[in-house]
Amino acid sequence: MTAHAGEKAQKTGDFYCAKCSEKVHVKQGDKIPRCPNGHTGFESRRNEPDTKS
Repeated sequence: MTAHAGEKAQKTGDFYCAKCSEKVHVKQGDKIPRCPNGHTGFESRRNEPDTKS
């Protein structure tokens, strides 16, 4: 899964930066912000409330 800042989140969850692993929490339908360090690429998403483990 890859996502970029400015895209709309398909699901609610925690997005992790591809460069520095900082976490950004985003709700479904919201635009994904830059990570706290200014990076724009995200390589993983976790803690999705509607996904069963």
